[in-house]
Amino acid sequence: MDFKSHIRVIEDFPKPGISFKDITTLLKDGEAYRASIQAIEDLVKDLEIDVIAGPEARGFVVGAPLAVQMGKGFIPIRKSGKLPGETVEEGYDLEYGSDKLAVHRDAIQPGQKVLIADDLLATGGTICTTVKLIEQLGGVVVGAVFMIQLEELNGREKLQGLRVQSLMTY
Repeated sequence: MDFKSHIRVIEDFPKPGISFKDITTLLKDGEAYRASIQAIEDLVKDLEIDVIAGPEARGFVVGAPLAVQMGKGFIPIRKSGKLPGETVEEGYDLEYGSDKLAVHRDAIQPGQKVLIADDLLATGGTICTTVKLIEQLGGVVVGAVFMIQLEELNGREKLQGLRVQSLMTY
């Protein structure tokens, strides 16, 4: 399937010079969405995985169905203050400030093999933070998989030593 034909590109969003890749047009097409999750599974099916983690919010729409498809648990990585139990947090820088991601302290057991799934790899900041959270809990990140990778932003370079795969590249 030509997945790129299901991605809407919006120029100058959220600011001039940005070419935004909108996955909502793929998500609303049930056949394309199902096929994309199957294709992502095909990219990682050779990995030994115990659980799949996805950062808020679009990582949920990739990671959760992938976890169901593969018969694995799903670990939501949330913004600070959104999880009800005891959490660990990790800060990261944004273009105009900073933020924190959090995960439940008991979400991952030491030694568990974790695959990170998200919609987009851009600069790599969110995924690097997600890796740090998983490692704080003793998890072993076995790879990261994305619907889309924006090659010109070099996010993959921040993930040296980690198996990184994507369904589409721009």
